[in-house]
Amino acid sequence: MKNILTIILVTIVAFSCSTSSNEWKLVWQDEFNDTEIDSTFWSKLQRGGADWNRHMSNYDSLYEVKNGNLVLWGINNHTQKLDTAKFITGGISTMGKKGFNNGRVDVMAKVSSAQGFWPAIWLLPNDGTKYPFGGEIDLMEHLNYDSIVYQTIHSPYTLHDKIKDNPRSGGVAKYKHNDWNLYSLEMYPDSLVFLVNDIKTYTYPKIETDKKGQFPFSDREFYLLIDAQLGGSWVGKVDSTQLPAKMEIDYVRFFQK
Repeated sequence: MKNILTIILVTIVAFSCSTSSNEWKLVWQDEFNDTEIDSTFWSKLQRGGADWNRHMSNYDSLYEVKNGNLVLWGINNHTQKLDTAKFITGGISTMGKKGFNNGRVDVMAKVSSAQGFWPAIWLLPNDGTKYPFGGEIDLMEHLNYDSIVYQTIHSPYTLHDKIKDNPRSGGVAKYKHNDWNLYSLEMYPDSLVFLVNDIKTYTYPKIETDKKGQFPFSDREFYLLIDAQLGGSWVGKVDSTQLPAKMEIDYVRFFQK
């Protein structure tokens, strides 16, 4: 009898694990196995006036695809004489080329640490909706030498109405320092679920409220940005002696049920 019960229990556990593992179906991926960025899906980020993109550059040496990884660099600018920026950084996005929603985004990444280094993985609306009305999803941001990563959402509800605690608009999670970590976002019509190394770290739900723009995430696709940022009001000043800094991406995968 004991053996029969054991067999039944093992069968139930195995079925449960099998069902869980088959919940998501891989529908798109980039493993970065070529020698250059696939321009079908990715574009280099352009220079802008915000903290996050004020040092972006299309300088080829900031974008390295080798050994199955994409490496984005943040460096002191000693070579681009016509560029007056003190630092230059690399970043990519799928804007206008690939959108994500109603599924799970996985990004396997490794980041180095340096004072003023601010690597990020985040999403913005692919339909051109003016910020912040379409929302912003920060899947991962890392600052300086922090032992944690930040995961945050932004919307008219959090920025214009300044409601950031009903529900909570962000969280932090521990990560493996100087190692590979899997950053994931599950996008549902009524919630956003954040994970680090397959552990749920933070959930942002849709709630009933008379305020507009509390959950602008369910009715549009989002494009993905991955970038090595340097300097800014949040991360602080850059210590040029600690550069170069880098952000490595092993793969990006998108699943749907």
